[in-house]
Amino acid sequence: MATSSAIQRGSLAPLSSVTHTTAVVEESRCFSAVARKSKPAKFSNYGHGMQKLTFSSLLGGGQRSLGQGFRNPEQQEPRKAGSEIVAQAVSTRFNRKARRAENVEGDFFVDHTCIDCDTCRWMAPETFSHLNGQSAVHRQPQTPDERTRALQALLACPTASIRTETPPKDIKDAQNTFPLAIDPETLPGVYHSGYHSENSYGATSYFVHRPERGNILIDSPRFTEVLAKRIEQMGGVRYMFLTHQDDVADHAKWAARFGCERIIHEDDVRSSTRDVERKLEGSGPWTLDEEVELIHTPGHTAGCVSLFYKPHKALFTGDHLAYSRRQEGLSIFRGVNWYSVSKQIDSVRKLIPLDFLWLLPGHGRRYHFESEADRREKLEELVAQES
Repeated sequence: MATSSAIQRGSLAPLSSVTHTTAVVEESRCFSAVARKSKPAKFSNYGHGMQKLTFSSLLGGGQRSLGQGFRNPEQQEPRKAGSEIVAQAVSTRFNRKARRAENVEGDFFVDHTCIDCDTCRWMAPETFSHLNGQSAVHRQPQTPDERTRALQALLACPTASIRTETPPKDIKDAQNTFPLAIDPETLPGVYHSGYHSENSYGATSYFVHRPERGNILIDSPRFTEVLAKRIEQMGGVRYMFLTHQDDVADHAKWAARFGCERIIHEDDVRSSTRDVERKLEGSGPWTLDEEVELIHTPGHTAGCVSLFYKPHKALFTGDHLAYSRRQEGLSIFRGVNWYSVSKQIDSVRKLIPLDFLWLLPGHGRRYHFESEADRREKLEELVAQES
């Protein structure tokens, strides 16, 4: 079975101080999120619904004008003036599906609708990289495995911004790789759902396969029947755990498809999640069964909750904690804190004694600690850095 790439391992460089402004995801910047009216080429739209990217979903409420744009603190490019942003948006308004000039020649390319969510860059780093504010193809796939990873990234892209010049005849083979095993040796039964949703700004969803106790879908991927059929073949979904209010995306469609029990903290319930079956109250912890513990980790939002999967020492953190490639260390991305930085730091401190080795976030990159001592050291370093 194919496995998901770009796992961060081993010792980290010292954390650097980074000024955080308005940001949403690891290593990304969206400076012109315009509602797209033109559809992508039919052959490159597998499993994609053309959904509107709303400013409120990006910023946790509130509105921003196009001229203000968005900036990821991980990027150090000079901020463009509002007039320049508007000019760029207008210039590509009627051809946003055009190939970006930053792409190398060849079949795969990224167009101007890219929201720079970083997904393709950690899924297929040998093909995609960050160039001038968005993703682009810096090298065409050279081997069958590289082509498969590029197609997986195409399917996972939340905005259908990755395309090919010719219809990929092997697209169905790539579809059949999802859910994608993360690490069969150290993390058996845990999968990357793929099919990221624009409604959650490209957040990563996970699928935990537990035939005896019931499968768990962690946060919501974009709904597509292709993925639903694959999950159905693996036993369906018993629980859908929503880490926080930002990454709920198509939860209602998944619940309707599988009749699963959705879980979210009451402090993060919004109009779209009012009918969720289980609303967690108080500060926990809570359990689904002896394998799964839910830990209240407020900070990013008031109702942020992490899921601890004990059998394989895996912690699913939503947007609470992640690995930052640019900082070469763990990060809480304080620039996108919608509730309380101090509480988020306290929540990280609470995790220090927890016996986990896998860190699996919604935004940002995942990380595999070498040992318990390594985990403790990295978390203590982060708390000291952020305090």
